Amino acid sequence: MAETLDPYLVDLERLHADLDRVVERDPVFLPVATKRQALLMAASASSRAQAVLARLVGCAEDVADAEGHRDVASWLTHRTHDSLTTTRRAQRLGVACEQRWHRVGLGLLGRRMSVDQAQVIVAALDELACGRDLVEAPAEEWAEVLVRAEVYLVEQAVGFGPRELRRLGERLLEVVAPQWAEELERRQLEAAERAARRRTTLSVQHHGDGTAFIRARVPESVALRVTTMLEAFTNPRKENGEQAGAEADGRRVPYERRLGEAFCSLIEALDPARLPLHGGDATTLVITMDLATLTAGLGTATLADGSRITAGEARRLACTAGLVPAVLGTRSVPLDLGHATRLFSPGQRKALAIRDRECRADGCSMPATWCEAHHLKPWSAGGRTDLANALLLCSHHHHLIHDDRYLHQRMPNGDLRFARRT
Repeated sequence: MAETLDPYLVDLERLHADLDRVVERDPVFLPVATKRQALLMAASASSRAQAVLARLVGCAEDVADAEGHRDVASWLTHRTHDSLTTTRRAQRLGVACEQRWHRVGLGLLGRRMSVDQAQVIVAALDELACGRDLVEAPAEEWAEVLVRAEVYLVEQAVGFGPRELRRLGERLLEVVAPQWAEELERRQLEAAERAARRRTTLSVQHHGDGTAFIRARVPESVALRVTTMLEAFTNPRKENGEQAGAEADGRRVPYERRLGEAFCSLIEALDPARLPLHGGDATTLVITMDLATLTAGLGTATLADGSRITAGEARRLACTAGLVPAVLGTRSVPLDLGHATRLFSPGQRKALAIRDRECRADGCSMPATWCEAHHLKPWSAGGRTDLANALLLCSHHHHLIHDDRYLHQRMPNGDLRFARRT
């Protein structure tokens, strides 16, 4: 007696049979209008098939458990010889739609979005869900925010692709809960800046052929400063979508090589007497922020390339970089364009090095040559750039004094003592 198949399997068998008939047809000589329609239909069918797989993978952990596999993605990879990356991607999407974002799952199965769109939406919603602890929102209110956010992105998927949806997801809270948007962005940027400092690395690998491979991971603001320096040497301009530059014989020089040569020129142009870099003059940056944000040190600021940093980081950079703050008043009217004269001069830094000798944080012995000059009273609050209003701090303690998680007090000998807020 033949085994009776589950209706689910029967439908999948029928789908395979339909695909067999399609595969047997040669599309090469189809009319243009037919090809156009066939492309759209095939893309839609492919997306729905991926959606079905993701949904199935999302509820099939018992299959992996029955055969001792770590998860269903590894089981499926072993059986289909597909890449683990592909099956993991399907598993993450399926689990997300099955357990957290049901409207996304329905939209995916109902042909209202593609798998790529769903992946972007799920990532944005998951990131937003993690933001509740940062803004300390009540659980009930935050649950309503997440519902509105999911509904909004599912609706936007009708008219926008993955790239546009990713951008909408980045500013999602401004649409569904604007009362918490600024606070969440500020705290996320603070966390990102702290994480960026922890992840900062640089390694040098010598190839033995007269060259070395330098690999660095640095905060975005540092990367922008380096780019600004290098482009001063390369004087870049674009021609036909490519960066200009040519050898003496007319051959085009790749822009990456020109940046490498500019890096070499930059290193050769450094004055050894003024190292470390923060002990001398640094690259000029333009940072845009409103007056209230600048004064309070809370909120966010914008770099020249559109990157966002916290106001605290902007105030810290003001002590060490050639910073041009574009301070805005009401209706974004410029109130002031600061100048690099806000920085301590090389002569003042030498005097500070003689006076302080090392970092003035209590218990720190970092030598003066590796320290940065700090305004005791911030220049944004009217502090003067003179020796009476300055002391040396190493990079670690200079970050701490601008970190609102820490308190600091001046000791009788003039040193600073730090304590984490409780």
